[in-house]
Amino acid sequence: MRFDILTILPEMVSEGIRHSIIGRAVDQGLIRVNVVNLRDHTEDRHRTTDDTPCGGGGGMVMKVEPIARALDGLASQGPMGRVLLTDPQGSRFDQPMAEALAREDRVTVICGRYEGVDDRVRQHLVTDLVSIGDFVLTGGELPALVMVDAISRLLPGVLGWDEAAANDTFSGDLLDYPQFTRPRQFRDCAIPDILLNGDHVTMDKWRRRQQLLLTRRRRPDLWAKARLADADLKLLSAELPGAGDLELAGQPALDKCMD
Repeated sequence: MRFDILTILPEMVSEGIRHSIIGRAVDQGLIRVNVVNLRDHTEDRHRTTDDTPCGGGGGMVMKVEPIARALDGLASQGPMGRVLLTDPQGSRFDQPMAEALAREDRVTVICGRYEGVDDRVRQHLVTDLVSIGDFVLTGGELPALVMVDAISRLLPGVLGWDEAAANDTFSGDLLDYPQFTRPRQFRDCAIPDILLNGDHVTMDKWRRRQQLLLTRRRRPDLWAKARLADADLKLLSAELPGAGDLELAGQPALDKCMD
């Protein structure tokens, strides 16, 4: 899969993709991230990518011409696929959107900045406006990196274990279950016995019950949309020997685990 990232801060994006799983995916040729410096598509000696807003007002607005020229150059290299503009007014980027974009062969992200982007970009040059949340950032570079990460980990081979992404939080209706590793006992906090008894059927029930309890408590918005089976309803009222305090599992308990 190919990503094209249009930005006035190419070093910020290039450095962000060099590390961890995404860096390995690039090295292995599983994804390609092409970082485009918008200043290379200007025509004045100052390499200007922004100007004052028409009609007055504070701040600066990103110009349409450098973006259009950059997209023209990319279009000459093959079908563009989806072209995204990072914008606080855009659709919320979530797991279903990441899954849809992961089915594309190519995704282009234009990193907004300053007071905004000339609206002719939105009207004529992009397919989607996308926001990663209801807050304002200095620019679209961090959202672009977030999207590259979320999309790439859904591609075959990127995580090493292809089922891992399917088990993630937000890949279904419920949050993920709590995870533990050694040591068995840390200060006054112990791993629930049910995870150590070797009974995988009981463990699976515990994990599913945890997903139900945690989603109901922490994300009522997801809980309201969750599609529950009869077995889920039975699990909510079940008692599982060795499960420990299910209502607190995976939740900080500082009085138990701090000196």
